[in-house]
Amino acid sequence: MRRLYLARHGAADAFGELTDIGRRQSGLLGERLAGVPVDAVWHSPLPRAAASARELARHLPDVPVAEAAELADHVPHVPGAAETPPSWAGFFDGYDENEAASGRRLAEALVARFAKPPGTSMERARPGTHEVLVTHAYPIAWLVRHALDAPPSRWLGLNSANTALTVIEYRDGLPPTLVMFNDMSHLPPALRWTGFPEGTRP
Repeated sequence: MRRLYLARHGAADAFGELTDIGRRQSGLLGERLAGVPVDAVWHSPLPRAAASARELARHLPDVPVAEAAELADHVPHVPGAAETPPSWAGFFDGYDENEAASGRRLAEALVARFAKPPGTSMERARPGTHEVLVTHAYPIAWLVRHALDAPPSRWLGLNSANTALTVIEYRDGLPPTLVMFNDMSHLPPALRWTGFPEGTRP
């Protein structure tokens, strides 16, 4: 069994740096994950994700923390006009084929590296591996879409709040299991739903 704990980075400012709220959110996520036998924390190369990973890892002593290029923020799939919801009209204006192809390659690499059961004999000898991935809303949406075997365009609209927890489990011979999505129960109400547009917050 391989279990991925996916989290969007904490709240960040306009320059992509973690804010005080983002640090608090990340620390609370670390406290929540402290009871999990975490094997590794992986993070996107971007500063807001790296800082979030370091903050939450303070609650996971001796757990290695490392960068994974596959977790970088990217558009994993640019849908055609017929599969683009009206609310997303115009969002993809300006994306040329090179940018779209780059996003597809990164999405494929993300799935190939993380979205599968353990592969080595050493990993298989253990009860399971538990990995935390600190990334961005779009890669999380893509992994959820992949787990549900949904059409490529279905990643659209699968948003995640800052440090919300999504868990996916992979086992040999079985389809992936979406254990939870966008769970914020480790955050007090005042720190929930950041990263969502104001009009879509409950």
